[in-house]
Amino acid sequence: MNTDSLFRPFSLKSLNIKNRIVMAPMTRSFSPNGTPTPDVAAYYRKRAEGEVGLILSEGTVIDRVSSSNDANIPHFYGEQALAGWQNVINGVHTAGGAMAPQIWHMGVMNNHHSGWLPAEPFEGPSGLNKPGFNNGKTMTDADIADTIAAFGRAAADAKRLGFDCVEIHGAHGYLIDQFFWEGTNERTDIYGGKTLAERTRFATEVIKEVRKQVGEDFAVIIRLSQWKPADYNYKLTQTPQEMEAWLNPLADAGADIFHCSQRRFWEPEFEGSELNFAGWAKKLTGKATISVGSVGLSGEFLAAFAGESSEPSSLDELLRRMDNNEFDLVAVGRPLLADPNWVKKIHEGRTSELKGFSKAALTELVVD
Repeated sequence: MNTDSLFRPFSLKSLNIKNRIVMAPMTRSFSPNGTPTPDVAAYYRKRAEGEVGLILSEGTVIDRVSSSNDANIPHFYGEQALAGWQNVINGVHTAGGAMAPQIWHMGVMNNHHSGWLPAEPFEGPSGLNKPGFNNGKTMTDADIADTIAAFGRAAADAKRLGFDCVEIHGAHGYLIDQFFWEGTNERTDIYGGKTLAERTRFATEVIKEVRKQVGEDFAVIIRLSQWKPADYNYKLTQTPQEMEAWLNPLADAGADIFHCSQRRFWEPEFEGSELNFAGWAKKLTGKATISVGSVGLSGEFLAAFAGESSEPSSLDELLRRMDNNEFDLVAVGRPLLADPNWVKKIHEGRTSELKGFSKAALTELVVD
């Protein structure tokens, strides 16, 4: 197995990494009251020591009272939380790694199983978490403006703390994605609209504010998905033309890299071409892309969260697509969550030592 295509350097603006492998952001909920602990710092440092090219943090919420539904999700604001993140990035850099925080607003959510609720109601474009399900308030113009500003402040703090780039979470049914989806965006003002292109306005304003705060030379990633947690088979766009109308405004606003979330990276996005989501995003925008979705494991992540275990699987299809330059980078989630040395083992040809994944790995910060 020739893995050379995975171990080429990659550079774009502030981002300079030694290989094409990205640690996907995965919610961990190990930051009491929003502050990452020394254990969190050790968890990320171990992945840097294990030769991950770029580490994307778990989702970290911006400075809005109702941006999170879980008290143990890390914040990316406030003196104490930012000091925790300073400790994280210092450790990653000492280990020779690169890292971006994923900045996040969860939007209208289901109530957390713990019973914890934020001090103010969840907020979203229309108060909807999914079609017909209202569990929050409709954002006012002032709410929207303050949220856009909060994304910008988080990005500025990421640059100030020394992170290598920043990722905006615009996928998986959270706030930005709630603006994209007609099922959760019923607005009739400038942030709504009958077409997806019209409903990109909130996202483009977030990206523009982030770009304004970090400058032109700092790399900005946005994570997107077609599917929704309320409908795993849903697609925001049905054709390349619809996807182009969705993505090009985001590129024009200042996104440098599209992180294209699929459940299975090998599945084609549209009929008539084998290109996956990341492949189409690269073709349509000319921007760099990250592909992700069940890389290196026999089962996909939804089954894993339901308790199904996975075994290591072949990387041949991934390597073929990397060799063809279908996308630029590949994000790996569960294998790296379970084994901080996954990349190192691939690089050294120690594939017989690769581990499977079980739901138990979700309950701890694995460091060996």
